[in-house]
Amino acid sequence: MDKRVRLNMLYDYYKDFFTSKQQSYFEDYYYNNYSLGEIAEVNNVSRNAVHNQLKIVEERLEEMESILELISKKEKVLALLEKEVSSDTLEQIKEIL
Repeated sequence: MDKRVRLNMLYDYYKDFFTSKQQSYFEDYYYNNYSLGEIAEVNNVSRNAVHNQLKIVEERLEEMESILELISKKEKVLALLEKEVSSDTLEQIKEIL
């Protein structure tokens, strides 16, 4: 899986664990495709400060997933359900998850 896609998935699950500033940097970088320099300029901080905060968020996302395994568990549940339920029911379950 692409790193960017994985981080976005993890962020969807764990974003509430981060400060508003960390969320802003992450969303600007990964969702809005801003450069480090653009984020730094808007927030009146150094490019290095933005980079450091993004690295912290990335590392903590991976750490939380390694402990809680929410994405891993979701994928396992969906795999089991694919064997046991109709495709219509499976699509409804995927929408809920």
